[in-house]
Amino acid sequence: MKNFAGAPGTRTGLTLRVAQCLFAASSIALMATTKTFFNFTAFCYLIASMGLVIIWSFGLAIIDAYALATKKVLHSPISVSLFVVGDWVTSTLSLAAAASSGGITVLYFGDLGGCSLREECTKYQLAVAFAFLSWLVNEISFLIMFWLLASG
Repeated sequence: MKNFAGAPGTRTGLTLRVAQCLFAASSIALMATTKTFFNFTAFCYLIASMGLVIIWSFGLAIIDAYALATKKVLHSPISVSLFVVGDWVTSTLSLAAAASSGGITVLYFGDLGGCSLREECTKYQLAVAFAFLSWLVNEISFLIMFWLLASG
């Protein structure tokens, strides 16, 4: 298999994984510090989805760091297939969570004017923005892994 930027065991791959973790953790932190997030199912789903992204990305960041430290190549077809499926699942879940939370944020706090606390609205909007950033970085990782798998 070819060595692409962002492939497992590269600095770019480690950077992508760390960025996924940081964006997902920021989204959870912002959402969890609001008082009423649990009243909205989409926001609860966002926290659950971003938690899964953190677990997956942190695990792969540790594997990438180990591979960089020991100078091992992680391009076996079985491991890349596992990375592709994991990235695809977490990417799909995080996009669904970010989109549904974004829709609720726009509907309730924009269209219906139901946001009486400015600070709460800002936290919801920032949490959704970080969720979309986490999805974007996760999608980039998925596409790189898929390309690596397809290049055989």
